[in-house]
Amino acid sequence: MYQFLAGAVAGISEVLIMYPLDVVKTRMQLQVGTGVQAEYKGVVDCFSKIIRKEGFGKLYRGIIPPILMEAPKRATKFAANGEWGKFYRKQFGMEKMNQPLSVLTGATAGATEAFVVVPFELIKIRMQDKNSKYKGAWDTLSSTIKGEGIKSLYNGLESTIWRQSIWNAGYFGVIFQVKSLLPTPMNKSEQTRNDLIGGFIGGTVGTMLNTPLDVIKSRIQSSPRKPGVAPKYNWAIPSLVTVAKEEGFRALYKGFMPKVLRLGPGGGIMLVVYNSTMDFFREMYYKDKTPEIKNSN
Repeated sequence: MYQFLAGAVAGISEVLIMYPLDVVKTRMQLQVGTGVQAEYKGVVDCFSKIIRKEGFGKLYRGIIPPILMEAPKRATKFAANGEWGKFYRKQFGMEKMNQPLSVLTGATAGATEAFVVVPFELIKIRMQDKNSKYKGAWDTLSSTIKGEGIKSLYNGLESTIWRQSIWNAGYFGVIFQVKSLLPTPMNKSEQTRNDLIGGFIGGTVGTMLNTPLDVIKSRIQSSPRKPGVAPKYNWAIPSLVTVAKEEGFRALYKGFMPKVLRLGPGGGIMLVVYNSTMDFFREMYYKDKTPEIKNSN
């Protein structure tokens, strides 16, 4: 329960701070073409064009689904990672986590998380698209269900499973390794330092590994399905091949810079907030138990 609540607080904190970078990332991933054909030449260019042509508020368009999503998403991320960790330690007869187990646990937690986030991600992507005709989150949801059926909310599930599994494996695996190399923290400030460093590096590595799948997921979810028309982007691996063949390998890393600028620092923020919230819950728990201990003596 406490892991779930701490993960929710961590997720909402991160999205409120870093969301504009997510909008920029999506815009860059959805544009087809490179070089002179690309509307957005980079992160700064994308930011400036959105603000100048559409207004500052567009940088927060589609934030409601992520806010609603971040609580269950990040809560599931950290809680599932903890529970899967217990499961795998028991299955393999290990008392403590190690590097391979951290990677396996993270990947499994990511797959679990994917089932929670897909509908929210689909609504968010369609609202962030420059060509979006939707008036808001509810209009996007109702129009999607009306036009494509309720099952369409899970378009892109397979690519999302790949994306979340790869990112979480990199994130939690790297955090374990980095923390093992850092000095043992002797106080709260040193613990915060280690969490920031581990979370930052973990978020950066996870982003480097999963960006191609994120590009594909955005392409799959942005396009409404039409009866009798086969979608250009459907399954992850064939879509990776299509993008690489038509636009070049570099196209699979469209939006990488805003994504890593968000999830590098964001990974550190999440870990600090999560561990701080867990420490708070532990203090409250033991504080509440103190009178009982005293009365029993």
